[in-house]
Amino acid sequence: MKSSHCLCCMISTHFLHGPYPATHFGPKACILPNPTSVMHIQDPASQRLTWNKPPVNVLVIRKIRDESLVEPFKELCRFLVEEKQMMVYVERRVADDATLSKDEAFGSIRNQLCTFREGYDDISDCIDLIICLGGDGTLLYASSLFQGSVPPVMAFHLGSLGFLTPFKFESYKTEVAKVFEGNAAITLRSRLKVKVVKDMLQRTGQQSYSREQQHEQNGLLPHGHTNSEAGKVTLQLQVLNEVVVDRGPSSYLSNVDLYLDGRLITSVQGDGVIVSTPTGSTAYAAAAGASMIHPNVPAIMVTPICPHSLSFRPIVVPAGVELMITLSPDARNTAWVSFDGRKRQEIQHGDCIKITTSCYPVPSICCHDLVYDWFESLAQCLHWNVRKRQARLADVSDSSDTEN
Repeated sequence: MKSSHCLCCMISTHFLHGPYPATHFGPKACILPNPTSVMHIQDPASQRLTWNKPPVNVLVIRKIRDESLVEPFKELCRFLVEEKQMMVYVERRVADDATLSKDEAFGSIRNQLCTFREGYDDISDCIDLIICLGGDGTLLYASSLFQGSVPPVMAFHLGSLGFLTPFKFESYKTEVAKVFEGNAAITLRSRLKVKVVKDMLQRTGQQSYSREQQHEQNGLLPHGHTNSEAGKVTLQLQVLNEVVVDRGPSSYLSNVDLYLDGRLITSVQGDGVIVSTPTGSTAYAAAAGASMIHPNVPAIMVTPICPHSLSFRPIVVPAGVELMITLSPDARNTAWVSFDGRKRQEIQHGDCIKITTSCYPVPSICCHDLVYDWFESLAQCLHWNVRKRQARLADVSDSSDTEN
């Protein structure tokens, strides 16, 4: 994949879990060649940032409505413009902040900032590096601005949680200078490519199939679902954390069908279902009882929300599959869907949500390395495995199971 940005990621073909597997089995059997494989499990040490050309354009994203970030924002912009001679891009509402407008000392820097408006101006082809100031929401917002190739992201922890923001602002000059020099560790955070297809059945005049008719077809898609593109694709997004389908304001259980590569897997009855990336496994999915997956693992996680079944456990499926979610034919109410907490909309009978792994990950720059940073975040932000330590025995004879 060729990127339009001045970035490439040095990834060797060394596999983390052993050598490249043999594709021939015995004298006559082999795996069919597949040139469209999604991704491989790489050695984390091989993922390093380098620059084909020196970076010039830097996008600075600041958490809105947080006055405590005004001074760090001004410091960073002054450093990038005056000391590093960078072109700095900011959102227009950030540049028009009343506090910045009243600061005459910052006026010369403010006049040199390049501004844009989300949804109106396309900056995807001109940004070399993204710097986030705030919490995890700033990284999610940065991801939403780039629906194709994403520049490397450097995130400073100035928010409430900071699971995805490993850098501390106190040493920003040293850390930013290191990134400009290259050879920094990179975590490739996979995203989900999501399509919302509206009115598949109603527009074609076909009737919904009953649950019994679907099972008669051995779990395959009903006839009305075989061509999901018969409807209108109303939304297509790249999602970093999760796609959440819930029951919305209805008091009834949600009842949605889950398909995997065109085959009916199960029906979800409960408050809803979460389809998340490994990055999103530590967000809403973790709160719903799912396991936490390292972002370097190629996978998609499916987590039910308060399922009306004791045996419905979260599952992990390969990154290359395509999931599809529709309302069950006998569902009593509609469902609602949101994408990283945004663009919430209603899903009705005949609509479907198609989800697969995107080929455009978010290259997140590590403070130390992608193994240490992740476990550090687990311990510091989620207090993973934090408990009072068991006291050591003062004398072995104190043990109740020691024979005299």
